[in-house]
Amino acid sequence: MTKEIIYIGDPMCSWCWGFAPTISKIKEHYNDTAPLNLVMGGLHAYDDFPMSDEYKAEIRHHWEDVTRATGADFDYAFFGWEGFVLDTEPACRAVVSARNLEVTDLLSFYESVSRSFYSENKDTTSIETFRILAEEAKLDVDKFVQAFDSDKIKQETVNDFRIAKSLGVSGFPTVLVTEDQKYTLLTAGYQPFESLQPLIETWLEHSF
Repeated sequence: MTKEIIYIGDPMCSWCWGFAPTISKIKEHYNDTAPLNLVMGGLHAYDDFPMSDEYKAEIRHHWEDVTRATGADFDYAFFGWEGFVLDTEPACRAVVSARNLEVTDLLSFYESVSRSFYSENKDTTSIETFRILAEEAKLDVDKFVQAFDSDKIKQETVNDFRIAKSLGVSGFPTVLVTEDQKYTLLTAGYQPFESLQPLIETWLEHSF
Protein backbone atom coordinates (compact mmCIF):
# COMPACT_ATOMS: atom_id res chain seq x y z
CA MET A 1 0.00 0.00 0.00
CA THR A 2 1.30 3.42 -1.01
CA LYS A 3 1.49 6.07 1.70
CA GLU A 4 2.15 9.75 1.04
CA ILE A 5 2.17 12.99 2.99
CA ILE A 6 0.55 15.93 1.21
CA TYR A 7 1.53 19.46 2.22
CA ILE A 8 -0.86 22.14 1.00
CA GLY A 9 0.54 25.62 1.46
CA ASP A 10 1.43 28.91 -0.15
CA PRO A 11 4.96 30.34 -0.10
CA MET A 12 3.50 33.78 0.73
CA CYS A 13 1.42 32.48 3.66
CA SER A 14 2.85 33.72 6.96
CA TRP A 15 1.71 30.70 8.96
CA CYS A 16 3.33 28.46 6.34
CA TRP A 17 6.58 30.36 6.90
CA GLY A 18 6.23 29.65 10.61
CA PHE A 19 5.50 26.01 9.77
CA ALA A 20 8.70 25.65 7.69
CA PRO A 21 10.78 23.92 10.43
CA THR A 22 7.94 21.46 11.10
CA ILE A 23 7.43 20.40 7.50
CA SER A 24 11.19 20.17 6.96
CA LYS A 25 11.48 17.78 9.91
CA ILE A 26 8.55 15.74 8.62
CA LYS A 27 10.32 15.35 5.29
CA GLU A 28 13.63 14.55 6.97
CA HIS A 29 12.12 11.82 9.14
CA TYR A 30 9.53 10.25 6.85
CA ASN A 31 10.21 10.99 3.20
CA ASP A 32 11.68 7.53 2.57
CA THR A 33 8.62 5.84 4.06
CA ALA A 34 5.89 8.26 2.99
CA PRO A 35 7.09 10.70 0.31
CA LEU A 36 6.19 14.35 0.82
CA ASN A 37 4.27 15.99 -2.02
CA LEU A 38 3.50 19.70 -2.28
CA VAL A 39 0.27 21.26 -3.51
CA MET A 40 0.04 25.02 -3.92
CA GLY A 41 -2.95 26.59 -2.20
CA GLY A 42 -3.20 30.04 -3.77
CA LEU A 43 -3.85 32.03 -0.59
CA HIS A 44 -4.30 35.40 -2.31
CA ALA A 45 -4.01 34.25 -5.91
CA TYR A 46 -5.00 36.84 -8.51
CA ASP A 47 -5.49 39.72 -6.09
CA ASP A 48 -5.21 42.84 -8.27
CA PHE A 49 -5.48 45.76 -5.86
CA PRO A 50 -2.71 47.65 -4.01
CA MET A 51 -2.56 46.99 -0.30
CA SER A 52 -4.29 49.63 1.78
CA ASP A 53 -3.01 50.80 5.15
CA GLU A 54 -5.77 48.76 6.81
CA TYR A 55 -4.78 45.65 4.87
CA LYS A 56 -1.14 46.14 5.82
CA ALA A 57 -2.13 46.46 9.49
CA GLU A 58 -4.06 43.19 9.27
CA ILE A 59 -1.12 41.39 7.68
CA ARG A 60 1.32 42.86 10.22
CA HIS A 61 -0.88 41.50 13.00
CA HIS A 62 -0.70 38.02 11.42
CA TRP A 63 3.10 38.26 11.25
CA GLU A 64 3.31 39.21 14.91
CA ASP A 65 1.08 36.26 15.84
CA VAL A 66 3.25 33.89 13.82
CA THR A 67 6.44 35.17 15.47
CA ARG A 68 4.97 34.70 18.93
CA ALA A 69 3.81 31.17 18.16
CA THR A 70 6.74 29.92 16.09
CA GLY A 71 9.70 32.28 16.42
CA ALA A 72 9.73 32.87 12.65
CA ASP A 73 11.74 35.86 11.43
CA PHE A 74 10.08 38.67 9.45
CA ASP A 75 11.45 41.83 7.83
CA TYR A 76 8.89 44.51 8.63
CA ALA A 77 10.42 46.90 6.10
CA PHE A 78 7.89 45.33 3.73
CA PHE A 79 5.21 47.55 5.19
CA GLY A 80 6.98 50.61 3.82
CA TRP A 81 6.32 49.47 0.26
CA GLU A 82 3.81 51.59 -1.65
CA GLY A 83 1.34 50.15 -4.12
CA PHE A 84 2.27 46.49 -3.58
CA VAL A 85 -0.27 43.98 -4.87
CA LEU A 86 -0.33 40.86 -2.68
CA ASP A 87 -0.93 38.35 -5.47
CA THR A 88 0.43 34.95 -4.39
CA GLU A 89 -0.15 33.23 -7.73
CA PRO A 90 3.32 34.08 -9.14
CA ALA A 91 5.05 32.61 -6.07
CA CYS A 92 2.95 29.46 -6.34
CA ARG A 93 3.64 29.29 -10.09
CA ALA A 94 7.38 29.58 -9.45
CA VAL A 95 7.19 26.47 -7.25
CA VAL A 96 5.12 24.63 -9.86
CA SER A 97 7.72 25.63 -12.49
CA ALA A 98 10.52 24.19 -10.35
CA ARG A 99 8.50 21.02 -9.80
CA ASN A 100 7.97 20.69 -13.54
CA LEU A 101 11.72 20.95 -14.10
CA GLU A 102 12.26 18.27 -11.45
CA VAL A 103 14.24 20.42 -9.05
CA THR A 104 16.36 18.31 -6.71
CA ASP A 105 14.58 19.50 -3.55
CA LEU A 106 11.19 21.10 -4.18
CA LEU A 107 10.54 21.86 -0.51
CA SER A 108 13.80 23.79 -0.28
CA PHE A 109 12.84 25.81 -3.34
CA TYR A 110 9.39 26.49 -1.89
CA GLU A 111 10.97 27.65 1.36
CA SER A 112 13.47 29.82 -0.53
CA VAL A 113 10.53 31.74 -1.99
CA SER A 114 9.07 32.19 1.49
CA ARG A 115 12.41 33.26 2.92
CA SER A 116 12.90 35.81 0.12
CA PHE A 117 9.55 37.42 0.87
CA TYR A 118 9.42 37.23 4.64
CA SER A 119 12.96 37.66 5.90
CA GLU A 120 14.77 39.22 2.93
CA ASN A 121 12.09 41.70 1.81
CA LYS A 122 12.22 40.59 -1.84
CA ASP A 123 9.39 41.00 -4.34
CA THR A 124 8.03 37.51 -4.84
CA THR A 125 5.62 38.67 -7.51
CA SER A 126 8.62 39.39 -9.76
CA ILE A 127 10.31 36.99 -12.17
CA GLU A 128 13.64 38.65 -11.34
CA THR A 129 13.44 37.29 -7.78
CA PHE A 130 12.60 33.83 -9.07
CA ARG A 131 15.50 33.89 -11.56
CA ILE A 132 17.93 34.20 -8.66
CA LEU A 133 16.24 31.40 -6.72
CA ALA A 134 16.22 29.14 -9.78
CA GLU A 135 19.94 29.72 -10.24
CA GLU A 136 20.59 28.97 -6.55
CA ALA A 137 18.62 25.72 -6.97
CA LYS A 138 20.87 24.84 -9.92
CA LEU A 139 18.01 24.91 -12.40
CA ASP A 140 18.43 25.97 -16.01
CA VAL A 141 17.30 29.58 -15.59
CA ASP A 142 16.19 30.03 -19.21
CA LYS A 143 14.08 26.87 -19.04
CA PHE A 144 12.68 28.01 -15.71
CA VAL A 145 11.61 31.38 -17.09
CA GLN A 146 10.14 29.72 -20.16
CA ALA A 147 8.16 27.35 -17.96
CA PHE A 148 7.04 30.15 -15.63
CA ASP A 149 5.64 32.16 -18.55
CA SER A 150 3.98 29.19 -20.25
CA ASP A 151 0.26 28.52 -20.42
CA LYS A 152 1.01 24.94 -19.39
CA ILE A 153 2.46 25.96 -16.02
CA LYS A 154 -0.19 28.61 -15.46
CA GLN A 155 -2.82 25.92 -15.91
CA GLU A 156 -0.92 23.45 -13.73
CA THR A 157 -0.87 26.08 -10.99
CA VAL A 158 -4.64 26.51 -11.32
CA ASN A 159 -4.93 22.74 -11.07
CA ASP A 160 -3.08 22.80 -7.75
CA PHE A 161 -5.54 25.38 -6.43
CA ARG A 162 -8.43 23.20 -7.58
CA ILE A 163 -6.97 20.10 -5.94
CA ALA A 164 -6.69 21.98 -2.65
CA LYS A 165 -10.32 23.07 -2.88
CA SER A 166 -11.48 19.60 -3.91
CA LEU A 167 -9.87 18.23 -0.75
CA GLY A 168 -11.82 20.73 1.33
CA VAL A 169 -8.76 22.80 2.21
CA SER A 170 -9.47 26.48 2.83
CA GLY A 171 -6.57 27.47 5.13
CA PHE A 172 -2.84 26.94 5.19
CA PRO A 173 -0.70 25.18 6.18
CA THR A 174 -2.66 21.94 5.86
CA VAL A 175 -1.13 18.47 5.91
CA LEU A 176 -2.98 15.37 4.79
CA VAL A 177 -1.85 11.78 4.87
CA THR A 178 -3.01 9.47 2.14
CA GLU A 179 -3.01 5.74 1.61
CA ASP A 180 -4.41 4.23 -1.58
CA GLN A 181 -6.25 7.44 -2.49
CA LYS A 182 -7.86 7.78 0.95
CA TYR A 183 -7.09 11.14 2.55
CA THR A 184 -6.96 11.87 6.27
CA LEU A 185 -6.31 15.26 7.84
CA LEU A 186 -3.14 15.44 9.90
CA THR A 187 -3.30 19.15 10.71
CA ALA A 188 -5.12 22.25 9.55
CA GLY A 189 -2.94 25.09 10.78
CA TYR A 190 0.40 25.37 12.53
CA GLN A 191 1.61 22.62 14.83
CA PRO A 192 5.14 21.94 16.06
CA PHE A 193 6.82 18.76 14.86
CA GLU A 194 6.66 17.26 18.35
CA SER A 195 2.86 17.36 18.25
CA LEU A 196 2.60 15.77 14.82
CA GLN A 197 5.31 13.13 15.12
CA PRO A 198 3.29 10.66 17.27
CA LEU A 199 0.32 11.00 14.93
CA ILE A 200 2.49 10.22 11.91
CA GLU A 201 4.08 7.28 13.72
CA THR A 202 0.64 5.87 14.54
CA TRP A 203 -0.49 6.31 10.95
CA LEU A 204 2.60 4.61 9.56
CA GLU A 205 2.27 1.66 11.92
CA HIS A 206 -1.48 1.16 12.06
CA SER A 207 -3.25 3.83 9.99
CA PHE A 208 -5.80 6.03 11.71
